[in-house]
Amino acid sequence: MMLRQDLVSILLLTLKTASVATVCMMVPATLLGYTLARRDFRGKNLVSALVGLPLVLPPTAVGFLLLRLFAVDGPLGRHSLGFDLGLLLSWRAAALAAAVMSFPLVVRTAKVTFEGINPRLEMMAKTLGHSTLATFFRYTLPLARRGLLTGLILGFTRALGEFGATVTIAGNIPGRTQTLSAAIFSAQQLGDTDRAYALMLLALGLGFIAILSAELLSRAPRSTL
Repeated sequence: MMLRQDLVSILLLTLKTASVATVCMMVPATLLGYTLARRDFRGKNLVSALVGLPLVLPPTAVGFLLLRLFAVDGPLGRHSLGFDLGLLLSWRAAALAAAVMSFPLVVRTAKVTFEGINPRLEMMAKTLGHSTLATFFRYTLPLARRGLLTGLILGFTRALGEFGATVTIAGNIPGRTQTLSAAIFSAQQLGDTDRAYALMLLALGLGFIAILSAELLSRAPRSTL
């Protein structure tokens, strides 16, 4: 019974961190994906490359950069801000690390989704008197909703399995910051095979459901607009 309660606690913490990470990156990733798909501006390739960096950097390197950013003497630390954000070694740090690692995946999915929408539809809406903002919310966003939702699901799945950056900035504290991936690592290190298998099955089930949802959404009939 204690093992079951422990697994439930780890599962809930993992879902909480992944959900918060997904919600936090939803708006900025959508807007950035739209900007990269529809706008031409100086430094666009540089922005695109910077956004994609977490995809190619070792997760521990991203975690180290975040750690230095929020350290006491870092740019967002107590000495610079005059107060302590209380982020390090907390579940919020785990959510932040998961969001940073998932962000490029969501942005790229959003960019491809917006690129797939015929810009003539937006031009027609503007000729009918709609502003750019109104056109985006009334036409572009509804047309892109399935692709955007698929991207968020993929980002959520990525956040579920994040380990390297998370353990660097949030640690691996049972009941506080220990997510599924960190718990699997700890169980394997301690030689507790049964616990590692149980945690692995939980992670497998969550990942399968998320990927299946994304597949079903991507195959859903497209809008006729």
